[in-house]
Amino acid sequence: MSDIIQLLPDHVANQIAAGEVVQRPASVVKELLENSIDASSTSIQLIIRDAGKTLIQVIDNGKGMSTIDAKLSFERHATSKIRVAEDLFKLHTKGFRGEAMASIAAISHVEMKTKQNSQEIGTHIKIEGSKVIYQEMTATPVGTNIAVKNLFYNIPARRNFLKSDTIETRHIIDEFQRVSLTHPEIAFSLYHNDNEIYLLKASNLRKRIVAIFGAKMNEKLVPVSEDTEMISIEGFITKPNFSKKKRGEQFFFVNNRYVKSPYLNHAVVAAFEGLLEHGSHPSYFLYLTVPSKSIDINIHPTKTEVKFDDEKAVYAILRATVKHSLGQYNVAPILDFNRDATLDTPYNFTKQESKPSSPKITVDPSFNPFSNEDTIQNKSSFQHVKENSNWESLYVTTDEVEFQEKLFDNEQTYPSNKTIQIQRKYLLSSIKSGVVLIHQSLAHQRVLYEEFLNSSSQEEVHSQQLLFPITISFSSTEIEMLYTLKSELENVGFCFDEFTKESITIKGTPMSISESKISKILEELLENINVDVPDINFKPLEIMASTFAKSIAIKTGHVLSQKEQENLVNSLFSCKEPSISPSGKAIFKTLTLQEIDHLFAR
Repeated sequence: MSDIIQLLPDHVANQIAAGEVVQRPASVVKELLENSIDASSTSIQLIIRDAGKTLIQVIDNGKGMSTIDAKLSFERHATSKIRVAEDLFKLHTKGFRGEAMASIAAISHVEMKTKQNSQEIGTHIKIEGSKVIYQEMTATPVGTNIAVKNLFYNIPARRNFLKSDTIETRHIIDEFQRVSLTHPEIAFSLYHNDNEIYLLKASNLRKRIVAIFGAKMNEKLVPVSEDTEMISIEGFITKPNFSKKKRGEQFFFVNNRYVKSPYLNHAVVAAFEGLLEHGSHPSYFLYLTVPSKSIDINIHPTKTEVKFDDEKAVYAILRATVKHSLGQYNVAPILDFNRDATLDTPYNFTKQESKPSSPKITVDPSFNPFSNEDTIQNKSSFQHVKENSNWESLYVTTDEVEFQEKLFDNEQTYPSNKTIQIQRKYLLSSIKSGVVLIHQSLAHQRVLYEEFLNSSSQEEVHSQQLLFPITISFSSTEIEMLYTLKSELENVGFCFDEFTKESITIKGTPMSISESKISKILEELLENINVDVPDINFKPLEIMASTFAKSIAIKTGHVLSQKEQENLVNSLFSCKEPSISPSGKAIFKTLTLQEIDHLFAR
């Protein structure tokens, strides 16, 4: 039988390696930025076109490379970072595998210009599909300028799997943020299709976070700092009242390298125990420094996973550190998120004396034990109340008791045989086959959602003009995203006066949105778009309608009159999809007579 095992050609091996290293344009961005950082650059510029599909260019002022190093950098397993296997556990740089540049060159057109400070003239190299097609000396500034063009040009199947430009750009921005947050001492800039997205000056960590995520972030940050023999922790967490319903700005950096760690995330969330509403997530920017020998970052090709020697100790220290910062900066816990206002102390109690006076003992010299008993009781009772009137503050007045009894009775009685509100959260209504239990907030969301979609399809959209235009600050990426959604937002009733690099000015809103909710609604809209990462069939109008509906809809705890209950139920079952909320949750559940009978069957 003939031999069937053979060595793969280099260009095929490089393409296979590229499948692990280069998953999308953002992967190239990450590798190129990290190489520039390893080259001791103080200024790094990233330029992309068509979400990186056409061009990814990184220009730095680092050390540069010699002519020989420039060519060797595109060979497989060619690296300046390691010499022996033991070096893998003593890493202080970003890239070290020696596969990134070879993988990138195998699936794109690469052009590089580089020059060292000691050289008078630099090197210019062009590579297509791993083959060097041009290499000459050229005049170029100190540092490296590398351009990756036509990504996946020779692997059409991989290129077809790329998502829309909106999604791929979002991934590139994510990588850019992670790298720039790791090194606030380096100046970074990002341009997409000739538009400036970020222009970050060299600064400290707090200023870098604010420069990326907007001026509003500054008031949310709580410093975190701890230094032990095992680990050093620095960074910021956000105050509990700024938590989000979805995971947003959550960053872990271990030895100046971004990592993903559900285990560490659990430690941070545990430190917020009792401070967050159920389903909310804190934001954080935490930098962990540990001895290089105590971690392994070589467990995944993207180098975003890390393994600690003593994970339990790291967990305990991180949790305690975050908890200490929350206490040190007087971040008070929120004890009850579903407070019932009817149980509050009446206002007039606060107006009474905080400490009642002691009762006075008086003796009636005219008291006759042989007098009429009723007369004696009436006289004694009258005198006691008159002398000790301050003691009335210890008891609820008759009117207050009756008022609270009425509230209690309203919760227990049945308003009608049509609908009943239960615990200010659900509506119970009878149907021919049994009963239906409706979640009032989700039902209202569905009604508002379809109303928004219907109104946006109309030729004439009604909006309310604000008496004074309002200006809202956002980060650069948020401004860019809002600008791309400008036409859709105008279709539902928003009127914009001005877009700047740091803020937008609004002079009109949809009729159903109050001025006080504008900022919150737009923030939630951006969060939904960024976190959910829509697919290639991305429909911004539907996400907008869902966001608006969720923000405006009645919440749990809202008391509905009988008429409001009936109107909500009728409106719900007039919708196209009455059973599912815009977020995909079930709106109502039915209970048939047979199921009810079964509950009482012996």
